[in-house]
Amino acid sequence: MATSTVHEARPPTLSSSSDPPLLFDGTTRLYMSYGCPFSQRAWITRNVKGLHDKIQLVPLNLQDKPAWYKEKVHPENKVPSLEHDGKVIAESLDLIKYVDANFEGPELLPADPAKKEAGEDLLSYVDTFTGSVFSSFKGDPVTATGASFDHLETALGKFDDGPFFLGQFSLVDVAYAPFIERFQISFSEIFKHDITAGRPRLAAWIKELNKSDAYKQTKVDPAEFIEFFKKRFQAKQ
Repeated sequence: MATSTVHEARPPTLSSSSDPPLLFDGTTRLYMSYGCPFSQRAWITRNVKGLHDKIQLVPLNLQDKPAWYKEKVHPENKVPSLEHDGKVIAESLDLIKYVDANFEGPELLPADPAKKEAGEDLLSYVDTFTGSVFSSFKGDPVTATGASFDHLETALGKFDDGPFFLGQFSLVDVAYAPFIERFQISFSEIFKHDITAGRPRLAAWIKELNKSDAYKQTKVDPAEFIEFFKKRFQAKQ
């Protein structure tokens, strides 16, 4: 896995009182939120490809968004979005594929046909996986999510040339990383369960991922995430 050696200071978050940047002036901007897993996908991709000087981070306060973002950048008012070459690309999976295809840096989708097919299958499954885990929080998450995590454990054993889903690091790992990061925190802290128990490949995947500065610089603060989790998923229980 390519590893970023750039340690950048996080830009300040913009709110409703913040002035817009000079929109569509030729600067490539990634509009995102530090706590958003979909934004984190784009942020990881940027870092792994070494695009710190080519793609500017523009973090937004999702509870107090600037009006100019919806009016002038992204009418759906969601993050992430990428301002590039006079257009805006949104939807995180489309966005990371776009960055991979249109910017320099290591290629994050394999040319090998078998890996390409497996990668598309896994990218198609990611919403099913995350949806099953999120819905489990209403009941018994440990029991309800066993099959979903086992599916990933099996997928991680398909290729033997590396610890990642397609052997070597790819956009598939980018797609899953923010969610597995959050699930590991919530299962450990809230449900007192280790999602890697009996899943050595998943444990190895997480360990290898955490060796990368490109990824580590994007991680959420566990305490802040637990506070968010309790408000979001346990407030009405």
